[in-house]
Amino acid sequence: MRLAVAQVVLGDDPRDKDAVRASGQEIRRLMREARDSDARLIHFPEGALCWAHKLKMSVNGPDHIGPADWDRAEWNVLRDELAEIMELARELRLWTVVGSIHRLTPPHRPHNSLYVISDRGEVATRYDERLLSNTKITYMYSPGSAPVTFEVDGVRFGLSLGIEVHFPEAFIEYEQLDVDCVLFSTAGPPDPGGRVFATEAQAHALTNSYWVSFAVDARHAADAPSGVVSPRGAWLAQCSQREMPSVITTEIFDDPNDLARPWRRKARAGIYEPHLVHDDPRSNDRSVV
Repeated sequence: MRLAVAQVVLGDDPRDKDAVRASGQEIRRLMREARDSDARLIHFPEGALCWAHKLKMSVNGPDHIGPADWDRAEWNVLRDELAEIMELARELRLWTVVGSIHRLTPPHRPHNSLYVISDRGEVATRYDERLLSNTKITYMYSPGSAPVTFEVDGVRFGLSLGIEVHFPEAFIEYEQLDVDCVLFSTAGPPDPGGRVFATEAQAHALTNSYWVSFAVDARHAADAPSGVVSPRGAWLAQCSQREMPSVITTEIFDDPNDLARPWRRKARAGIYEPHLVHDDPRSNDRSVV
């Protein structure tokens, strides 16, 4: 299938109506560009519609971090922009995965989420970041509770978000859930060094033998633009390294010659146990030469 991955400059203030609307317009522009390239699904970064800056949302801000005051967020504008994205997904017949904030029932903090919008313009499912940073869990969000998968045209996708690229177990879990591709969305690291996130994404693709789509804030593009990693750990396609919104479309496919994934599964299933030597002193004594 043809997969598109985008990078956008993230708006970081949910209180700013105009900024949220501008983000929605940029998302829709890139959706149209992806569809013009025959994409079936487009994947956006964490917080593509709105990413919340910890100091701007802090009750002690803007100079000191504290609990986020979510009552100040423009929830109606976020909802309206998401509705327009859903309508365009229906018009284009384009599956769309986009990062935003998901409001919970007060007084619960929101989730940091990825909405999966089907080509019928409906929210097919939603992934909520589970492995939050110290700041996010202390001051900002409620964690998610489960991995999420969905299928498009027989291709099975998993979802990951934020700093979860640092946690191999999250990606191993998706291998066990038999995904073909993990869509990893991030705002990127807070300091220079986006190559770390990108390198980890490559490693997860290689060690689990599946595709990884890497969607990041365009301001990290000089070091690590958005792109798609093959099951062999190589970048198949990447967006521009210019720090501006862009989208790249490429084909992902099943490789019948890739034997690494079935072998790893076999190796993890206990095939070594019958071959272990338990009664040889030269095996048991680790001090002998």
